[in-house]
Amino acid sequence: MKEIVINGVRIRPGQSLNIEIAIARLPTHTLIDLPVFIRRAKEDGPVVLLSGGVHGDEINGIVAVRRMLEEEVINPIKGTIIFIPLVNVYGFLSNSRTFPDGRDLNRSFPGSKKGSLASQIAFILTNDIIPQIDYGIDIHTGGRMLSNYPQIRVDYKDKKGMELAKAFGTHFILNSPHIDKSFRKEAYKRRKHILVYEGGESMRLDDYAVEEAILGTKRMLIHLGMIEGQLEARHTIMVKESSWVRAKVSGIFTASVKLGDEVKKGQVLAKISDPYGQLKIPIKATNNGFVVGLNNNPVVNSGDALVHVGKVGD
Repeated sequence: MKEIVINGVRIRPGQSLNIEIAIARLPTHTLIDLPVFIRRAKEDGPVVLLSGGVHGDEINGIVAVRRMLEEEVINPIKGTIIFIPLVNVYGFLSNSRTFPDGRDLNRSFPGSKKGSLASQIAFILTNDIIPQIDYGIDIHTGGRMLSNYPQIRVDYKDKKGMELAKAFGTHFILNSPHIDKSFRKEAYKRRKHILVYEGGESMRLDDYAVEEAILGTKRMLIHLGMIEGQLEARHTIMVKESSWVRAKVSGIFTASVKLGDEVKKGQVLAKISDPYGQLKIPIKATNNGFVVGLNNNPVVNSGDALVHVGKVGD
């Protein structure tokens, strides 16, 4: 039987434990903890991490993991599920993606015990969480005013990751090579497989993106034999590469496509106009594909990312 020890606490088969890992204090001297919730079945099996809020302003992931923690259907009949609904408490408190010093936790791995705050939390995840897990789903959103249609990001070279991505079965699977110093790459270096789910935008709750995160997680856990349920067939589109169509001029941006739409090369995706009605510039697709991301900001500057088009063929 696999031994699971987190922050010096041993989790035995059949146990449900909540652990609070002390991080540091705020300037007010308030102690900040990293709450970790563990649900272990009596029968041995895979250990899966479900995490949200690595970027503190990405609320959909926090809500999705919290809901899965609350729902009885996520309790494992085999193996262990580790829930960390909110990884970046500091960013959450300040409605910020990053830490107070501007560092991005997802570019701070493997971290350091004596480094920046982001580095210290990366160190905790690297040494207390990653060694315990086999697989994980790290739930993210798009950036400020940038919304992502539900998608899994995985390196196509990772065969096990691809198997899990297909089992997760949301709308799109994007080929996303591992990024240096990221949570996902640090896990992969240790032969663990973490999928990144993207849905919605930061600082905005998106019920559909949250629901897709939960349904996909359930499908993956059923595939792993960890929870009960029937696997439903889902049509998932493989996106081998993607690129943003950018604004050629500044002005008022009006999209004529929606998230998830299929588009053809040369199709008008949007128009940019000036405030005075003197200028109206069409923005056209440069290739066939699907809209996997969209800028929701009505006022854009030249060079801004507008429509993220996933390419599936010529």
